[in-house]
Amino acid sequence: MSGYNLERLNFLVVDDNKHMRALVKTILHALGSKNVHEAADGADAFKELRHFPADIIICDWNMSPLDGLDFVRLVRTGKDSPNPFVPIIMLTGHTEMHRVIEARDAGVHEFLAKPISAKGLFSRIRSIIERPRPFIRAGLYFGPDRRRRQIDWKGPERRKSGAGNAQVAEDEGGLSQAEVEALLNG
Repeated sequence: MSGYNLERLNFLVVDDNKHMRALVKTILHALGSKNVHEAADGADAFKELRHFPADIIICDWNMSPLDGLDFVRLVRTGKDSPNPFVPIIMLTGHTEMHRVIEARDAGVHEFLAKPISAKGLFSRIRSIIERPRPFIRAGLYFGPDRRRRQIDWKGPERRKSGAGNAQVAEDEGGLSQAEVEALLNG
C-alpha cells in the first residue's frame, strides 16, 4: 500500500460512533496522514468545513440529526457550502444496491462497506487520486461525473425514451464490496 505520501492531505472523518472515528483516524495515520479532523454528525462536519480545508471527507451514512446522505447533498448543493468539490467517501454497513445508487446520485466519489480495512480505505483514496472525475451539473444533480468509464453507446437514447426511469427493486441482502465496485465501475 505504498506509492502515495498522504502526509499533506487533510481528512475529515464524520461518524457518530466515536470508536469508528478512532479506527478510521488510526488507519489514516498508519497510511501516513498527519492532519485528520473529526465530526460526530453531518451538521458538525459542515461547521468544521468552514474553517478546515478538507481534501477528502470520509462520511458515515447513518447519523443524527443530519445523516451522511443529507450532508453530501448539503456540501454539493448548499448555497453556503465551503467546498462543493471536495471528494467524499461514503462509509456504511448498508450495501444494498439501491443505497449504493442513492449515494452515487447524491454526489459521493467512492463507497466503502463496513467493516473497513486499511487496504479498502487506501484503495478508495488511491482511486480519487488516480482517476479524478470532472464535476457536472445535470438537473438537480451536482457532483462528480457518475460515469466511471467511457462507453460508446450505439442503442436508443434511454433518457429520451423514459426507459431509464425504472425504479430499482429493493434488495433483501447487501452487496459485497466487490459487487459495489463492479456496480460503480461498470
